[in-house]
Amino acid sequence: MIRCFADLYAAIHQHPRVTIGVAAAQDKEALLCVKAAYDKGIAEAILVGDEDLIRPLIEEVGLPETIRVVNEPDVKQAACTAVRLIRAGEAQILLKGSLNTSDYLKAVLNPDIGLRTGRLLGSLAAYQYPGGSKLLFATDTGVNILPNFDEKKQLLQNAFAAMKKMGIDRPKVACLAANENVNPKIPSTVDARRLQEHFTADPSFAGIIEGPVAMDVALSAEAARHKGLDSNVAGDVDLLLFSSVDAGNIWSKSLIHFAGFSMANVILGATHPVVLVSRADTAEIKLNSVALACLLAARADH
Repeated sequence: MIRCFADLYAAIHQHPRVTIGVAAAQDKEALLCVKAAYDKGIAEAILVGDEDLIRPLIEEVGLPETIRVVNEPDVKQAACTAVRLIRAGEAQILLKGSLNTSDYLKAVLNPDIGLRTGRLLGSLAAYQYPGGSKLLFATDTGVNILPNFDEKKQLLQNAFAAMKKMGIDRPKVACLAANENVNPKIPSTVDARRLQEHFTADPSFAGIIEGPVAMDVALSAEAARHKGLDSNVAGDVDLLLFSSVDAGNIWSKSLIHFAGFSMANVILGATHPVVLVSRADTAEIKLNSVALACLLAARADH
């Protein structure tokens, strides 16, 4: 079981290196991330984009001159070309370079050449917290605005599959809401209870899921005791399900900026892991995200 990012990097080295397809690679931050992955020995890369702009950056960041560059000056076409490389098996994960997120995801979801599976795309974040004994996961912190019941079910299924590749076979899951009472006026509480009932009855799900659960109860067994709640996930939760992108995004950024958490983030639901990091993310977060995607890609058939 992978309990920290050090475990993640150690696990990656048990597999052959994967290849990153970088879309619109004329982006210094993206290439610095690629260089860090090279230095860690976890990945190689194919750079797709405007070669006249990419070559000086290769020299500036210290990547090998022999790195493969596919010349495509148009950024939208560069994204499509990078996706095609993944479909052809020449790369195994996708990394965003210098293009809009909407154009990047349009290439991923392109009905003709994209990485569609029929599943919902959503983010899975992993956090390493000071003094913690294991990684804490959360979905969805960056893609789906206000997922409905069926979409939340898909987000959880995507997360379970990814976590299983990390040795977490019996996840403890909290479907978050403002409190533990089901209230028809608070849709998140209704969905949370339905999700608990659905997965508890599903013989393929081996973990424990509870909902609705307030954040304090999810994170603290003492809080559950004070509230008189009998919880099997309180204080030992593996996965948090958020009811909106607002809640998940605010939670995530608060942990990073106020609490010093380390983080990784990957987009699930496509045929291959997709990395979508923010320009404001630290170099550590970007590399952790690539590393998480690399491990999921390396263990795709496990």
